[in-house]
Amino acid sequence: METQIERFTISIYTENNVGLLNRISAIFQRRHVNIESISSSASEIEAVSRFTILVAITEANMKKIIGQIEKQVEVIRAFYHTDEETIYQESCLFKISSDLLFDERQIQNIVKESNARIVTVNREFFVLEKSGRRHEVDLLYRELKPFGIMQFVRSGRIAVTKEKMNITHLLDKFTQE
Repeated sequence: METQIERFTISIYTENNVGLLNRISAIFQRRHVNIESISSSASEIEAVSRFTILVAITEANMKKIIGQIEKQVEVIRAFYHTDEETIYQESCLFKISSDLLFDERQIQNIVKESNARIVTVNREFFVLEKSGRRHEVDLLYRELKPFGIMQFVRSGRIAVTKEKMNITHLLDKFTQE
């Protein structure tokens, strides 16, 4: 029996109800599975939300967790996919002292080479935004860290599948009931 740990992106389509996130996270907690990232947003269908969760787990345990998630009353459907089956991104923001932007040529080069975007600049600080794969965000963090990062925040993974999913048709039926 194969017990190889893999990274999976989980998409959960749900009604938007109070307490659901707590119940979903408890499913992972009971199985001692760490959630690497979680993101929640509207989906392509009105009144249906989507959770995107990133975990590292065996596929056998992933199937069990999906089964537990789908038992939640508000959950319409849950899916899991490997990294190879998805197109995914993360976003982050860096707050850095403004003096560095003008005095350190290296900062300007880092911003340019990383394809980061300056969101705002004022006398005290500037804010950089970077979207990309986790390793790209990590690299930019390592490059900026020696200069002093005032604040840093990173989003959870957001993802879409490479293959067509018939979830929209299923969700259309749900919203018409």
